[in-house]
Amino acid sequence: MENQTEVREFVLLGLTNVLELQYFLFPLFLLLYTTSLLGNGAIIAVVLAEPRLHTPMYFFLGNLSSLDICFSTVTVPKMLAGFLSQHQAISLAGCLVQLYFFHLLGSSEAILLAVMAYDRYVAICNPLRYTVVMSPRACLLLAAASWATGFLHALMTTVMASRLRFCSSNRVHHFFCDIKPLLSLACGSTHLNLALLNVDAAVLGLSSFLLTLLSYLCIISFLLVKVQSRESRRKAFSTCTSHLTVVSLFYVPVLGNYMISSPGFPSERDMIPTLMYSIVTPVLNPLIYTLRNEEVKSALKKVLKRKLFPRRT
Repeated sequence: MENQTEVREFVLLGLTNVLELQYFLFPLFLLLYTTSLLGNGAIIAVVLAEPRLHTPMYFFLGNLSSLDICFSTVTVPKMLAGFLSQHQAISLAGCLVQLYFFHLLGSSEAILLAVMAYDRYVAICNPLRYTVVMSPRACLLLAAASWATGFLHALMTTVMASRLRFCSSNRVHHFFCDIKPLLSLACGSTHLNLALLNVDAAVLGLSSFLLTLLSYLCIISFLLVKVQSRESRRKAFSTCTSHLTVVSLFYVPVLGNYMISSPGFPSERDMIPTLMYSIVTPVLNPLIYTLRNEEVKSALKKVLKRKLFPRRT
């Protein structure tokens, strides 16, 4: 072990080494990334520009769009650069930075989705106290708590990863630096890191998912038992469907990826769920919320009309 050279640079192997496939994937992921930036950017702009959308629901939606833009930016530009070059290298420090921001944004989004589910629970099941419970101060605190939880989770994960020694292969079988491929390359024992990964996935990922699920179970039972009007039920379910779709697209691949935390688990399989929640889901979120939400669609049309056809004085 003393004669082995310590690794200071990693090579990201990416999605594929087939050149023809890389030429196909580059424009595909460039299109997805551009769509994500434009779609989420449009939602942020509309929420800020339209006073009618200055409510807790759309405040959290704006936060979700901001997270999605940053989340895909952590991985996609580096992956796109890898399609154009035969040698996609990243320093150990750069690898840890990428790991930190990926887990910061991903865990913050998981908590924010649970907060959004709680917001819908209060709005539907306790509407008379909605403005009191979800006051502007409470919304700011909940959003700050989501980001703070992500910060602590990412800091703990990155600090533990920085203590690992890499002294053999430097070839990462992934398109970015994630914790599982790094653990498979580490020299020495990784039991503490694996235990932390298991506990973290259970406490942070599974608990936020269960809180989200509990909120919607309460909403459904309330609508079926307490609400008699079909039209009222339809409107309530309509406001929740978009969020439930987003929750499913995010949580299913995340839990499937990180609940199986052995470093020997083939990292090639990890790429599919990672692509789903880090690239595909940020593209679909704006479409889901705009296509199923009349308020967002009407506000978007109003803002576009105001920009394209300004009133002449």
